[in-house]
Amino acid sequence: MTGAPLYLLDANVLITAHRDYYSMEMVPEFWDWLLHMARTDFVKMPLETLEEVRDGGGKVKKDALVEWLQQADVYDALCFPEEAQPHVVSAVLARGYAADLKDTEIEQIGRDPFLVAYAMIDTARRVVVSIEASAPGKKRANRRVPDVCKDNGVRCCNTFAMLRALGFHTGWQRPQLVAGATPL
Repeated sequence: MTGAPLYLLDANVLITAHRDYYSMEMVPEFWDWLLHMARTDFVKMPLETLEEVRDGGGKVKKDALVEWLQQADVYDALCFPEEAQPHVVSAVLARGYAADLKDTEIEQIGRDPFLVAYAMIDTARRVVVSIEASAPGKKRANRRVPDVCKDNGVRCCNTFAMLRALGFHTGWQRPQLVAGATPL
């Protein structure tokens, strides 16, 4: 799979998809497809980001998404198998937020620097996926993921750009009909 993009998902991609437009109850095909993409190494989530959704520090209510992520096969398929490199995370913080962040600001930022740091390791192949909108005027701990990515030379796109690039559609598991053929 050399050269194919690897999409690294921000926590908000799963949370918002489930809550707003692809709930597990209404569009199970999306979640099956996402799991398939994770198993074929087109989509992954860094451990820090995955645990943010699954565990949420006690702030996430246990719903269908959390239960899905707690299934070992789902968690294992989605989890990106690398460990964060502290010096890269530090560089993301300094370049993307500020070099002199206070502890409260680092806490406010959360795990986003890890997501960007994983993408920095291979900027030619890795793409961060986030639903956050760019807001270049934001400063320090209030910076948005697309702007931090830009400052660190990392490609970033939203969920729908990833879905288009990877060819998602709700009939993805059905065999395609040959032109003029009729289904049995």
